[in-house]
Amino acid sequence: MHVCPRCNVETTAGILRRHTLRLSRFCFAAALLLGWRTLVAQVETPGLTPLPSAEQVIQRSQDNFSGSIPQGKATSEVIDLTVKDALDRGLKYNLGLYLSDRVTDQARAARLRSLSELMPMVNGAFSEGAERLNLKAFGFDFPGFPSSVGPFGLTELQATGTWTPLSFQYFNNLHAASQNVKAAQNSYRDARDTVVLAVGANYLLTIANESRVTAAQAELDAAQALYQLAVDQENAGLAPQIDTLRARVQLQTQQSILIQVQNDLEKQRIALARVIGLPVTQKFRLINRVPYQPLPEEELENAYQRALETRPDYQSALASLRSAQYTREAAWQQRLPSIGLMANYGVLGFTPSSLAPNWTTAATLNIPIFQGGRVEADIQQAEAVVKQRQAQVDNLRASIEQDIEDALLDIKAAAQQVEVAKTGLDYAQQTLEQSQDRFAAGVTNNVEVIQAQQQLASANEQYIESLYAHNIAKVLLARAIGNAEQAVKQYLSEPGSVLPANPGSATPPSNPATPAPAAPNPAPNAAGTLGAVHGGPTAQPAGGRSADGH
Repeated sequence: MHVCPRCNVETTAGILRRHTLRLSRFCFAAALLLGWRTLVAQVETPGLTPLPSAEQVIQRSQDNFSGSIPQGKATSEVIDLTVKDALDRGLKYNLGLYLSDRVTDQARAARLRSLSELMPMVNGAFSEGAERLNLKAFGFDFPGFPSSVGPFGLTELQATGTWTPLSFQYFNNLHAASQNVKAAQNSYRDARDTVVLAVGANYLLTIANESRVTAAQAELDAAQALYQLAVDQENAGLAPQIDTLRARVQLQTQQSILIQVQNDLEKQRIALARVIGLPVTQKFRLINRVPYQPLPEEELENAYQRALETRPDYQSALASLRSAQYTREAAWQQRLPSIGLMANYGVLGFTPSSLAPNWTTAATLNIPIFQGGRVEADIQQAEAVVKQRQAQVDNLRASIEQDIEDALLDIKAAAQQVEVAKTGLDYAQQTLEQSQDRFAAGVTNNVEVIQAQQQLASANEQYIESLYAHNIAKVLLARAIGNAEQAVKQYLSEPGSVLPANPGSATPPSNPATPAPAAPNPAPNAAGTLGAVHGGPTAQPAGGRSADGH
């Protein structure tokens, strides 16, 4: 009697897969919060601090959760995509979730294999042959004695069975395999939460990039109006040519920024489509705007205790620990005797017409005496695995507390940043309006106006970024507590955040109050209809507010 090395290898491989999966999830959550800060130094276009791209949110080339199993073919129709629709599609077609489900199937198969050790084994056999015996080979070499006999036939049909109903080792192996199934099932639940996080993050990123496009379009409108004003004043002899050249440079800069943000938006749409299983070229329009909503206080109460009860990765770690404990019990129980039964029944005869019953039954008692130290080696190995799993459980418990505290701090800081950004946006708009009035009155040149436009662009960007940070912090808190699937749908689908159905609106609108600029063509895919963004001489403030409805 012994512990099956194959089962040990499969168990170890399953644990490695789960730990690798868990590590990738925490890495991408960290990248979600820090990605745009690490890229600030790489930005060459003035006035833009990039939000994390799809490559930072989900490691597209390495992480299975960034991919999916595409369904259907792209159509010319622009589909409306709500947060709920995106989450439902992600939970059906995301590749990481699909692979996690296959790991659960493997764990169930391993349990069935362990169960088979306790079930009767029955085999059947049929043979029919002819034989001739060489008597000289047996020492019958006498004068007048035949040298061989035969040929003669032998026909045999029988069934043999063995059963070991009493083996403590097999029972504990079965318990260990059952715990591995529970661990795999909880890992699958954890994978669902990871898909929710991936879909929610990409949905929010797409909204933020749409807001950037709208803000960049408004800033381009403002630059176009400023340039036209400079041209008019130069023609009238009221301003020098340097003002016109300076306004032209600003216009070119804003055109470059718009090209960049439109490209970023299209790539982010592709990333979202890949996560949820849409064809890459399918056009869609995001319906939910996800406005700013403070987190209810009841969500923060007893968050750590609720996480220990609900987080599937923690429950998976506990099940893996119990599996290791059962395996340790099975290892030392290899020294115990086992009781079994053996039987065979069949028919035997020299010819098919002369077959007669033939059967045997026996009870067996298997007593291990000496196994060369193998049992002791299995015990030491199992004990080491138990200590390893226990340390991982303790570390995960502390990590859960850290995740919750980090998320709470991020929510608090992001909420404050939203308020500060809203105030800064109002001041930036007032500054722009006053500088435009001063320039139109001939009090100053357009350097002051251009600086005010840049300040407004920066304020727009800060507001978009702070709103994204607040929303994603709520998503990460739901992930940290372990109720992501329910909470994220609630957080991102607040009442009043849904746009009216309008599939024909394929691009964010430009500001109608300003002349059409010589700008690049709008993005070809369908964008959400965002609110008016300020920046033009006659426009109202707040490009970034289009993201949340303020």
